Amino acid sequence: MRAKGPLSGIRMLEFAGIGPGPFAGMLLADLGADVILIERPARAGDPLDLGKNAILNRGKRSICLDLKNPRAVDLVLELANTCDALIEGMRPGVMERLGLGPDVLLARRPALVYGRMTGWGQSGPLAQRAGHDINYIARSGALWYSGQAGTAPLAPPTLVGDLGGGALYLALGLVAGVLHARATGEGQVVDAAIVDGSASLMNLLLSLRAAGAMPAARGAGLLDGPFWYGSYRCADDKFVTVGAIEPQFNIELLRRLGADEDEAFARPYDPATWPRGRQRMAEIFATANRNHWCEVFEGSDACFAPVLDPDEVASDPQLKARGTYFEADGLLQAAPAPRFSAFASAAASRVPLRGADWRHVLAEGGLPAMTDEDAEAAGIVVR
Repeated sequence: MRAKGPLSGIRMLEFAGIGPGPFAGMLLADLGADVILIERPARAGDPLDLGKNAILNRGKRSICLDLKNPRAVDLVLELANTCDALIEGMRPGVMERLGLGPDVLLARRPALVYGRMTGWGQSGPLAQRAGHDINYIARSGALWYSGQAGTAPLAPPTLVGDLGGGALYLALGLVAGVLHARATGEGQVVDAAIVDGSASLMNLLLSLRAAGAMPAARGAGLLDGPFWYGSYRCADDKFVTVGAIEPQFNIELLRRLGADEDEAFARPYDPATWPRGRQRMAEIFATANRNHWCEVFEGSDACFAPVLDPDEVASDPQLKARGTYFEADGLLQAAPAPRFSAFASAAASRVPLRGADWRHVLAEGGLPAMTDEDAEAAGIVVR
């Protein structure tokens, strides 16, 4: 059978969690890794239990374990012996208290890559403190430019911190760690902290700041200040975006708007003109519906795009042509990314039922077959 992706042959354990850890596991499963998801017993009324809607679990196989049972911990230790990498997202010290910390697992399997996903990291004065995406990106500086002068910073939920600064850096760290382990036989701990990753994402803006293009004041830099760079409300209360930074694109923008003679836009690179330019731009876009502006800018290089809601994205011509979104089992989801020329586009992978794959997981781990009664006594939750 042809490998389904570039990470085929890599086997991982993932301890169920929320946000960035599961997202990193999904990315790796999308790329062909065999990801075994260790889930907790279900809790009635848990708002974070998404069941069949848990897209982040697609492509994984699930075993449900009660880790308060010492025999279940022993099963994890045996499964880890067959794996290249592991993902956990507990507060520092929790896995050690379970008897599943990196010292224990690396002693048993020296080539294991032990991925740890946290907000603040494994060390430092905040390591044991609770937090969420917005807190991590606020402290790292990544939230600062998300807003205009005189407004409170506002960022898209989870995207900058949990997923951009967290999941992506954890996934890259695990792949790098596995490559190193395969070359040297040496495993290690990957300490992926959202505060670190989101700070790393700042390096382009820090370069622009050093060059004088992004001053500390919000709404005064090249990427957040010019009147044309932003979102605008249309007459139908829908929104469009423009980002024509380069002069040739800005000229095209104004020409399509019929505003190339408008005095408000006469000196586009003079910061003193930006507040009036932004106000005038808003006035122009408010005169017509979003569809009108989409027609006006069709085929142009004006760096224009409509703001689409989740119900619109699948039918957008560009996204539809690429199959960026698809529906499987009645669930709209984004396709795996990036794409590889050596592999066919990934098909929709199923979202596993909690604990449904325990027999296959044990068998492939070289563990003896169990009856349902024996499995329950060993801490396995049997469906």
